[in-house]
Amino acid sequence: MDLESSLAAFILTFLGMMFLLGEFMVKLKGISGILGFGFILLFFSAHLSSFNLLIVVSIFVFAIILIIIDGKLLNDGTLSVIAIILMLLVVGLTTSNWVTGMYAVIGVILGTFASFLFLKIFPKRNMWNRMALMDRLTNEGGYSSLNKEYKELINKVGVALTDLRPVGTIRINGKDYSAISNGIWIKKNESIKVVQVDGTKILVEIVEN
Repeated sequence: MDLESSLAAFILTFLGMMFLLGEFMVKLKGISGILGFGFILLFFSAHLSSFNLLIVVSIFVFAIILIIIDGKLLNDGTLSVIAIILMLLVVGLTTSNWVTGMYAVIGVILGTFASFLFLKIFPKRNMWNRMALMDRLTNEGGYSSLNKEYKELINKVGVALTDLRPVGTIRINGKDYSAISNGIWIKKNESIKVVQVDGTKILVEIVEN
């Protein structure tokens, strides 16, 4: 009987998290979210009284709100991680014995990973675009090498291809860059020198003859 209860807990939490988190990742018009929340509600209903059910569901809804805030506003993943941990604690502490709780927690973890499969099938939501951009700006995406290249431009001399008023285009060692002058109008074909680099922002000044 305990094994059946544990397997049921695993299936409900697995399907619940897969469909629920899948709703945040892809465009499914709320269908996946309703299914996911329904499975989670069935899980809690099987283990809690009405009063405790209200409290636990409220905590779970709060965790969902954290994920929404992360996706809409922050987009750095911090609140989403906190939300998942909160869900794990709530699910694990809900059951009457540790075996069922362990199965339920495993269901949450595997369901979370399974939700990423939705990205291969359905259109992705725009709310995670900035997070995807941050991923691309990792070492694997070549950001470090790009940043290093720009840092090496400091004190290099080049020429202004356009007027800098104060933004324009410069050429150094045969390569073109967007640059900005320090509030000074630098005319086209003037010799310039890079005095500062901040990320990909290049600050230049006129080379005094």
